[in-house]
Order: sequence, then C-alpha cells, then structure tokens
Amino acid sequence: MDETTISKLAPLLSENQEATRLRELSPQQWKSGIAAWLGWFFDGLELHLYTLVALPFVAQLMVLQLSDQAVKEKTAWIQAAFLIGWALGGAFFGRLGDRLGRSRALCLTILTYAIFTGLSFFVQTWWQLLICRFLAALGVGGEWAVGASLLSETWPKKWRPWIAAVLQSGVNLGILFACAAVWIIAHFVGKNGQPFERYVFLVGVIPALLVFWVRKNVPEPDEWRDAKTKSTDQPGVLNLFRGEILKTTLLTIGICALTLTAWWAFIFWHAQHLRSLPELASWTAEQKQQVVTKIFFLVVGVSILGNYFFAWLAVHLGYRRTILWSCIAFIASIVGAYSVPRTHDELTYWLPLIGFCSGVFGLFTMYLPPLFPTLLRTTGAGFCYNIGRVAAAIGTVVFSLRLQVSDFRTTLLSIAFLFFPAVLICFFLPELSKEESGQR
Repeated sequence: MDETTISKLAPLLSENQEATRLRELSPQQWKSGIAAWLGWFFDGLELHLYTLVALPFVAQLMVLQLSDQAVKEKTAWIQAAFLIGWALGGAFFGRLGDRLGRSRALCLTILTYAIFTGLSFFVQTWWQLLICRFLAALGVGGEWAVGASLLSETWPKKWRPWIAAVLQSGVNLGILFACAAVWIIAHFVGKNGQPFERYVFLVGVIPALLVFWVRKNVPEPDEWRDAKTKSTDQPGVLNLFRGEILKTTLLTIGICALTLTAWWAFIFWHAQHLRSLPELASWTAEQKQQVVTKIFFLVVGVSILGNYFFAWLAVHLGYRRTILWSCIAFIASIVGAYSVPRTHDELTYWLPLIGFCSGVFGLFTMYLPPLFPTLLRTTGAGFCYNIGRVAAAIGTVVFSLRLQVSDFRTTLLSIAFLFFPAVLICFFLPELSKEESGQR
C-alpha cells in the first residue's frame, strides 16, 4: 500500500480512536516504526560484535596467551566499560530526547555508536579498545530509551506487547547479522590462521547511513510536541526520586539491575566457557570461533520465538506476572545447563532455552515508558533500564575475578541466584491498565 492510500485512510479514524489494523496507520507512524526498528536492529549488531571476538582480540592486543588470567580480566573490564557507557548513554540521550525531541536524539545515538565501533578497528592497546567501547555504548544505551519512547507515543497502546516483541526481534536479528558477519570474516580472513578479529568492527560503521533517512523522514511525535508546548517547566532526573514516582523508579531499577546482570554475565561468559571445554582443546581458533558462533546463533534465534511468546503471555497475564514467570524460567534453564558438566553438543540443546527466556526483555520496551510522565519519559525509562547496566558491569568484573578460583561452569551456574530476589521484586512492580498494556 502506497503512502497516498495510507494518508487517505488515516483521517477516517477519529481523534481519540486508535488504529486497529496496519492499513490504518498513518505515514508518520510507519516512519517512526521503521526508524525505531532499524535503530534496534543496529543496536543488536553493535552489542555483540565485541562479545563474539572478545577474548582472542584482547589476547592479541596484550600479546599474551588466550588462557592468561590477565587477558580474562582486561576482557571483563572492557565489557564493564561498555555496560557503564550504556547506562550513562541511556540517561544522557534520554534527557536529550525529552528536551530536543525523539527524532533528533535518535540520529545522535546512531552516529555515536557507529563512529566509535568503527574506530575500534584502529586500536593498538586494550585500553584504547576500552575507550572506544565505552563511547560506542553511550549511543547504544541512548537509542534504547529514545526508540522505545518514539513508538510508545506514536503507535496504538493496545499493540504495545506485540510492538515490544517486534522491536526486540530487531535486536535479535541484528545479533544474528553480527554472528553471520563474524563467521564470514573468520572464514575468509582467518582461514590461514591470520588474525581476523579487528576487521569485525568495520561492520559497525553501516548504521551511520540510517541517520540521513531518519533526519529527513521521521517527525517528532505529536504527544511530545503538545507536552513541550504546554509545559513551562522541564522536569529533571531528580524528579525520578520524588513523590509517587520514587517507588516506581526504585522497583524498576531493581528488576532491571538483577535480570540484566544475570543475562549479560551469561551472554559474555558462556562463549568463553565453550572455548574452554576439554573436547575443544586441540581445535584451531577458527574452529572454536565457528562453534561459539553457531551456538550463539541458536541462542539468539530461539530468543526471537521467546519475544512473541512473552508478548502473548503479557496480553493474557499482564506485564508484572509475565516478568515473574520469566525469572522462574531463567532459574530452571540455567540450572539445567550448568548444574553438571556438559559437552558442547549437549549445550547446543540447553543454551537456546536460556535464550528463549530472554524474550522477556523486549517487554521492558513498552512497559517502562508509560510509567513516567511524558516530559520525563525517555529520561525515566532510559535511566531505570540502563542503570541495570552498571550492576551488570560490576557483575561482569566480579565473575572474572571469581574465575581465578573457579571454572566457567560454576560461575555461570551462580547467575541463577540473581533471579531469586528478582522474583520477590515482581510481586511489588506496578501494573499498567489493561488499555495501556494491551491486556485482554
């Protein structure tokens, strides 16, 4: 259907009536949806280019063996810097999104993570890589907050669980694209044993091309424009910790911090665990990388199914109870995978179950923004969700230190314990109205 036809259909909806079918969406809604989805797709790409080649690339930069403890520690510090940058970016660009507008802030976030991911190709030391990853993460964290608010304010409220699933699938597909890119580069550049890891970061420059289209075609949401026009006072970050909003802020920070710490510890260290398995000891670096990429591809691919399953669950149970059951499922799948030593063939079946549970993270996209006032929306959602990255950063380093006295398997098993307090917090989380949540 062309844009002219959509424009004719859109006015048929009354001012207070939302679209019930895709063909009733306005051109502005379509453009906002495409921009947010592509932003999230490239988020997924940027997120995992490093995690797929972290250990061998840092070992090259430090001129040390892959098994050296110093390599593990520096790898963890770089990932921690990325997660902290993600948290700060969510707050910083979230603030810009409330002040300057969603579309403008979206362009800035995409440029930030594209430029500094590309610059990672040129680094010569581990600390230079740390700086590039930190700065790239500012854009990644900011894009989450801005993109979520953009769709929350432009697309029908009743569609929110499904919109969340579609957005999260964009991230997952971006991750799969990263997996494919790493596999191809490893095959062609590294086929003769040549180092290939730094070439992976050149793929991260691609998102910069999206900025030109977004700036030209994606207008600011009417809800933001109206709130900006009527407001005489722009609320600040401190407003998150005052009055009735305080309880919401603390509870959402708690659930995000615990679940994201666990998820990122798994995402980062499960690949290193696979490389350390006894049956892979005699394999080449290229062969190990292909196994890691294959299993990671399965984990992320199955997580796409999880996105839609948890969206369906949220429609029937609401956000709060869906998040509760996802935490319980995380505990069961992690214990199943790591409670006993398993071969990489066995883990091929267990690890995708953990990936399936990660589908719940897509729900935070549409759950968090409506909990906050319009002019505090990207600030609140970005701050509360991404502050969990700080906890995840600390967790990544703690897990790396634990590896000095333990192995990867028992460390990964300990992740399950983070979900127990998360289960308790779920009982106190606020629930959106049925209209706001799309619940039946």
